[in-house]
Amino acid sequence: MRTAQDFAAGLSVNVNYLNRAVKEITGKPTSVHIAARIVAEAKALMLHSDWSVAEIAYALGFEYPAYFNNYFRRVTGMTPNSFRKV
Repeated sequence: MRTAQDFAAGLSVNVNYLNRAVKEITGKPTSVHIAARIVAEAKALMLHSDWSVAEIAYALGFEYPAYFNNYFRRVTGMTPNSFRKV
């Protein structure tokens, strides 16, 4: 599940209702929470496995490793490889 629509469908609620409820309670949009969860999973896999960045990307549901690299850098400000070196 990588979108608010995915979570809304899983909860059997309208996506607008989910977004409004999440933002009202947490002050952050649903997309921010989803991005944080995906990046947290990616970081854990990079630290605790010997998987390549491409394998991690595919495991997290990204169609192409380049999409994952761009996503990770947009959310964290660093590339997956530079995170791994830290």
